[in-house]
Amino acid sequence: MLCWEGASDYDATPAGSYLSSQALHANTFMHSSRKSSVPLPWSSTTHATHNMEQISGPPAKTGTFYQTPRSHPWRPTMGYEAVEVTPLHEQPITNQLVASSYSPSGMCSDPVTFPNLVTGFERNPQHAARAALYTRYTPNEWTTSNVCTYADADKNRNYSEKVRSEAVRLMRETDEKTSQGQRDAARRLGERITDITFWRNELTTELEKLIAESAQLTDTKRNVQKALQDLDPPLHIAQECLYHRESRKGIELVHDHVEKSLLVEVDNLRASQEKLSQLLAKITKQLADCRAAQHSLEDDISHKESALGIDSICHQLNNYSRGINYYGGIEKYDPTVSTPGTWSGSSSTRINNSHSERSKSCQLRSDAESLINAVATSVWDCWSNTNNAFNNRASEMLEAKSKMQLHLHKTQQEIFDVEKHIELLRKAINDKSNPMKVAQTRLEARAHRPGIEMCRDNAHLRLVEEVCTIQDSVATLHRKLQEAEAQHQQLLRTKSQLESNLKQKVDALFIDREKCMGLRRSFPVNNTIKY
Repeated sequence: MLCWEGASDYDATPAGSYLSSQALHANTFMHSSRKSSVPLPWSSTTHATHNMEQISGPPAKTGTFYQTPRSHPWRPTMGYEAVEVTPLHEQPITNQLVASSYSPSGMCSDPVTFPNLVTGFERNPQHAARAALYTRYTPNEWTTSNVCTYADADKNRNYSEKVRSEAVRLMRETDEKTSQGQRDAARRLGERITDITFWRNELTTELEKLIAESAQLTDTKRNVQKALQDLDPPLHIAQECLYHRESRKGIELVHDHVEKSLLVEVDNLRASQEKLSQLLAKITKQLADCRAAQHSLEDDISHKESALGIDSICHQLNNYSRGINYYGGIEKYDPTVSTPGTWSGSSSTRINNSHSERSKSCQLRSDAESLINAVATSVWDCWSNTNNAFNNRASEMLEAKSKMQLHLHKTQQEIFDVEKHIELLRKAINDKSNPMKVAQTRLEARAHRPGIEMCRDNAHLRLVEEVCTIQDSVATLHRKLQEAEAQHQQLLRTKSQLESNLKQKVDALFIDREKCMGLRRSFPVNNTIKY
């Protein structure tokens, strides 16, 4: 579709110059009709679309085109001259929306541009005159449009007033709600500060009592430890004997008369020591429990001090405080781990736990004093029986040691004989190697006999029987060799066991006769237990 070129100039043309522009355009059109070789400003010398009507002659004939209705005011069929149609690819014409300086090279006419969509025509007097006949609306429609515009303006103003009044009301309500919420939050923070202060004071009081009780229990623990240390001198020798005898190995760890005598000897002191040890363990555990309760109280007090500081700062904050800031999404984050009930219940539980631990500590202190005063002072009841038991046990171990040495000598001799027997069995197995080779070689050679000579004769049967016999003999010798080797290993284990038992008896004899009896000869018989 071809359009008029000067549409953009029409919008800026003053109203007073409209007639002069129209006359100039008419003269140009008449001059172009006399010289068909001069192109018109809005047409091309080489192209014309098929839907355009070609017009020749004076400009007056163009008036007939006003009778033809068109869907667009910028497409009237007017002012065209007869042109020669040439192929499109030789002289291309493109719709340019830019200045004429960007026109493609080779174009013979000015570029064709789209019309002004506001006015519908280029700034051309002749076109402007014709455009007046293409009005779209009637005066009634214009009046109706104005009335609708006024109504819309009134409606929008009314709605705007309503929006403003609602906005003012909403601002007042939100301000009041925000202020009330802030005051309520400050009041709740004040109540929270009061609660935290109360529980902090309660916890501090209980902590002071618990620390004092822990100090008294620590003194009692030192008294029990001193009692245990006083039991050590008379028990040291007997305990050393038991400890030395615990170093015996294997079968020598027997619960013999010596051990029974030692246990009877130290029964009273060990029972007392066990009671004191149990009491000391209880005191230690109770101190640990008190320390745990103390740590729990200190931890709770520390947390409450921290929470009290934070809530105090929060209670003092206002809209003009420094440091306030936005924290987006903080209301959706819920880090709380307790409720007011569980919070106060936790502090109450810790206080009750501390009170319970203090009660247990008082009871332990009374039990410790009673037990220390009840411990016996005598340690000499079984001294002679224990020494006689040591002497008898030493004699028994000397006799067992001699018998063990005799059996060890016989076992070593038997091991020597078995080793010689094993060597003989191996030699017998090796001696069967060459006969086996001969028999198998004969069978392999006879397997190469040709044709009918491959006879299953007596020689073949005897060779097969010979191979089988040798194989059975070798298998029997191997089984016997395995049996001899197994017995040799068993003898070696027996020897090792005898040597181990002999060493154990020597060690046990050394422990009983040298270590234990040596200690018992230097027993501090003059030392007595004092409380």
